[in-house]
Amino acid sequence: MKSKYFLRELKEKDAPFMLEWMHDEDVIHDLQNNFAKKTIEDCLLFIKKAKGNREDLHLAIVDMNDEYMGTTSLKHISDKTAEFAITIREKAMGTGCSRFAMKEIIELAFRELDLVEVYWCVSPKNQRAVRFYEKNEYERIPISEMIVTKAKCMQSYSEKQMDEYIWYHVVR
Repeated sequence: MKSKYFLRELKEKDAPFMLEWMHDEDVIHDLQNNFAKKTIEDCLLFIKKAKGNREDLHLAIVDMNDEYMGTTSLKHISDKTAEFAITIREKAMGTGCSRFAMKEIIELAFRELDLVEVYWCVSPKNQRAVRFYEKNEYERIPISEMIVTKAKCMQSYSEKQMDEYIWYHVVR
């Protein structure tokens, strides 16, 4: 069955839609970053920096009309690992968009980037995300078992977050 979604490079035309989800309290209320303070200029700069970035891969999730639905990312690519991230507009929630994008970017990580592990975490307060990962049978893992990953996460997460967050991974 052909998907009604695609991944592509981020484009400047995506910026207003990025800003839409960043200012949507229903989307951002349980996320780590303060997206509500972001501006259209921040979105445009993010898109510009995404081009040719070797440490982070940020792709737009788009529908068949090339309308931006969200962003999926592989961050901190090194040591055969990367951190997965995704966020989508409220309009795309419940449509299969997230499931498609997650599956595609993880396959890309293994097939094209030759990674061996993709990991991510979520605050236990973000019950929508926890339900999504559990429903899709992603494997929880204690961060203590991810030696390389834990060292990388120390750059982005506090000790408290590393202990409290729910960690997941997919291994090739």
